[in-house]
Amino acid sequence: MVQKDCVNPKIVCIGGPTGVGKTALAIQLANLFDGEIVSCDSIAIYKHLNIGSAKPTKDEQQQAKHYMIDIKEPNEEFSVAEYRNMAKKIIDDILSRGKLPIVVGGTGLYMKGLLFPLDLGHTDKSPEIRAKYKEIAEQKGGAYLLEYLKDIDPKSAEKLHDKDINRIIRAIEIFELTGKKKSDYQTKLESEFDYKLIFLNDDRKKLYERIDKRVLKMIDLGLENEVKELVENYNLSRDNQSMSGIGYKEFFDYFEGKIDKKQLIEQIQKNSRHYAKRQITWFKAMPNVCEYNYKDKDIIILDIKRFLHN
Repeated sequence: MVQKDCVNPKIVCIGGPTGVGKTALAIQLANLFDGEIVSCDSIAIYKHLNIGSAKPTKDEQQQAKHYMIDIKEPNEEFSVAEYRNMAKKIIDDILSRGKLPIVVGGTGLYMKGLLFPLDLGHTDKSPEIRAKYKEIAEQKGGAYLLEYLKDIDPKSAEKLHDKDINRIIRAIEIFELTGKKKSDYQTKLESEFDYKLIFLNDDRKKLYERIDKRVLKMIDLGLENEVKELVENYNLSRDNQSMSGIGYKEFFDYFEGKIDKKQLIEQIQKNSRHYAKRQITWFKAMPNVCEYNYKDKDIIILDIKRFLHN
């Protein structure tokens, strides 16, 4: 059991690349340490995005209590600040009942935003500015928009791709609303939590092989129909935040006849591998991270026991 009224309450976090086994480990730890799981996944928050997000199945969610899954409609947007505020309330509730919060997922930006508050999260939003630049993006393309961002905030621009339309627009929006560059906002690297951050990893070649197989399994499970129904039922486009996830965004070129089924699968596999590589880089750079091979569950369990009793 976790102490209820700690100055810096203890939480366990599990991050790592897609397909490495984070969910299975989280469920095992929740059952061992009387814990409850807080998802940290930017796509699993959306209702009806089940196959492509690889969100925990109904059976897995029955094995341990899960939060922050299926909380948004597919046509809604969601920010780091919203994630932090919602997850923080849930964590406080879990702690108040003497249980262990286990934050698990591959969205490093959400994890960092939870552990280390971002001043950026309090910046206002402007539907007018967003609509204006979405129209410009549609007319002139993402590359044009990215070039504009380079003029006002080169540091933010260098971290983005011309297909990251929503993130480019957000950086422009922050500048226009505040007069400050997004890159000027600092993350406070002092956490209110006493956290154990587990970075789950594996041999790169083996990880990539599992990712490729998992994509094929998603296709077999009916991923194409899932995306098609989402697009039709919610009138979604590639600009919607929910459709920016790997396993969803690639389908738009397929539906438009620009690529065939074989190319679609290869793109999802390639993008998933590249994403896993970026996740590895991100989590390795997190403060106080502890890296483990996904097979080292006995070592992880012992280390968590030490952490909880210190």
